[in-house]
Amino acid sequence: MLRQEPSPFSAVAAAGRLRAICSIAYSSGMEHLLEVSSAGMLVASDDAATGLRAVGREFHARGWSLGTSSNYSVVLDRDPLELLITASGKDKSALGPDDFVRVDASGRLIDPAAAAGRKSSAETLLHCLIAEQIPAVGAVLHTHSVWGTILSRAGLSAGEQLSSLRIAGYEMLKGLEGIATHDTHTDVPIFANSQDMVELSHRIKTVFDAADWSGDGRPPLHGFLLSGHGLYTWGRTLAEARRHIEIFEFLFEVTARQRMLPSA
Repeated sequence: MLRQEPSPFSAVAAAGRLRAICSIAYSSGMEHLLEVSSAGMLVASDDAATGLRAVGREFHARGWSLGTSSNYSVVLDRDPLELLITASGKDKSALGPDDFVRVDASGRLIDPAAAAGRKSSAETLLHCLIAEQIPAVGAVLHTHSVWGTILSRAGLSAGEQLSSLRIAGYEMLKGLEGIATHDTHTDVPIFANSQDMVELSHRIKTVFDAADWSGDGRPPLHGFLLSGHGLYTWGRTLAEARRHIEIFEFLFEVTARQRMLPSA
């Protein structure tokens, strides 16, 4: 008799995957996430790099940052603006301490000699835009998950430059900063993707400019999607930004799966 292998969806298999993820994350510096806090204060670049490396390992293990996809940054200082961001073309499951560069508000390398030929992520300007437009931001994270990519394509018709994904009624919405009830919704802008980062950043800035960021409570936006590409979100700290990724990725998956169910 053939031995029946446990289903990949069984509780035992799920627990095994969870243990593997936790082992990868915490044995490699996830505890530093709680220490990497910007919001206007200078952060040591080595601490920021340690936290971002842990994020890369976790996100890769969970299927959100495969291969060289995704990019992450932490605000090191605000006067003037300085970010530590992942270097271009790096495998996020194996980020090393030197796989980051420092950039200014325009995305230019602050110390080209120290970069030693490494280039910043192709999407550096988007990180700079988010950090400039939202003064409380201390970290920006970008993922390329399956569910986020599916929804980002489904939510934007051919020829459209801007659309929106509404997610409503889920308890997990309370994991987004400033939301205290499931009886609400969040709107996630979806932008047509572009390889021209200047043009793309202008379109995103237009939406950001129209939002009211002056309040102390719930922010008007928690993230956005690039069509066929992935999610951008942020937080006052790296830990908060990481939580927002986790919450959004859950909400994207349940939203997509719900749409697949036969209508009653």
